[in-house]
Amino acid sequence: MNPLLSKQYEFHIWAYEKTFRHIKGLPEHIFDKEIENGFPSLSQVFAHVYLVDNIWLGTITEKSFDEIRSSIGQWTEEAQVNSIVEMEKWFGHLAQQYRNFLHDKQGDRVIRVDHPEFGSLTATYSDLLQHVVNHGTYHRGNITSMLRQIGYEGVSTDYLFYLYEIE
Repeated sequence: MNPLLSKQYEFHIWAYEKTFRHIKGLPEHIFDKEIENGFPSLSQVFAHVYLVDNIWLGTITEKSFDEIRSSIGQWTEEAQVNSIVEMEKWFGHLAQQYRNFLHDKQGDRVIRVDHPEFGSLTATYSDLLQHVVNHGTYHRGNITSMLRQIGYEGVSTDYLFYLYEIE
């Protein structure tokens, strides 16, 4: 796999794995606890990221908008889980699909993305993976904020800590 693609995506997975471990160490009920902070619960934040990561995998594998749209119901249903352990399982399956796709890919390959509302875009694999990573980072910030709101510490998933850990 292209080292840049690998490092970007592996950081994304590392950060979610660290978040899953942290939340699994907290009381089980907080996964679905109603919280007024952008999303109604932690489970809904994870469900959103799972759905969007699936959509972007469909995009970089060059599925059509209609193909991706037809899978949204399935992905949404998969994400309606009752525990952080189940959600972690779905994220693990998705991570393996990304890794399988990215195994022999080069980050500078340009693909065309067509969306009926936003129009057309040409972007590299690296550009689109950077978006996936940034989107995940943003929502891990939501998770930290939500945890703090209900009296628990968040977990640091900054890129620098990933670099220290893999060093």
